[in-house]
Amino acid sequence: MQQYFVFGSPDSGTVEITDKDTLKHMFRVMRLHTGDEAVLVFPDGIKRLAAVEDVESGTMRIIEELDENVELPVDVTVACGFPKGDKFRFIAQKATELGASAIWGFPAERSIVKWDAKKLTGLKEKLDKVVQGAAEQSKRNLIPEIDFVERSKELVDSFADFDRVFVAYEESAKAGEKSALAAALGEVSEGDRLLFIFGPEGGITGREIEQFTEAGAVCVGLGPRIMRAETAPLYALSSVSYALELSR
Repeated sequence: MQQYFVFGSPDSGTVEITDKDTLKHMFRVMRLHTGDEAVLVFPDGIKRLAAVEDVESGTMRIIEELDENVELPVDVTVACGFPKGDKFRFIAQKATELGASAIWGFPAERSIVKWDAKKLTGLKEKLDKVVQGAAEQSKRNLIPEIDFVERSKELVDSFADFDRVFVAYEESAKAGEKSALAAALGEVSEGDRLLFIFGPEGGITGREIEQFTEAGAVCVGLGPRIMRAETAPLYALSSVSYALELSR
């Protein structure tokens, strides 16, 4: 069954779909008619079964709440040093499918791409649409937050908001370290807030590692193979899912 995120209130028992892209997909692409049903997800993260009441106005009548929550048992934010090309779009889409609560970008020392405030605003608008589509496709209960920081210091200052901060560091993998992440995930509790930091194509510099670890981050390897910038966040999210959803 199709799922859509809506931004009204379910209290009245009906909701009018106002987003143009959602309206187009529902009534032009999927050709929903009066009486057809779809799942609506409101800002409270609760899914509700609804039926089309009026196609012209885009009005849906709520039938019932659904007891369905597919979110990870922990809140995971992935922060990526700005990668080249269209890789951020790929990361945002796939990280959404894998359960990330937020996807951040930051200007790592080895980031080749340089973004100014105007360009970041345009990028955020594009990525907001990407993650909404991915969240609907993967039946999420929430749409991940897209955010950017203009300086690494802002990223470090955010560490206090998390229970654990991990830095994916390829030098740890090269040195054979392969248990820090597994051990840490074994100690994570439901509801914890986790932050994973990933470098751009050139990796994270020693100076950045020092800055992050001094602020409380832990360096972890992601297995014996060195991954591309767009692969590492997906590996980490898959590891979280395995450790906290499939093996407990």
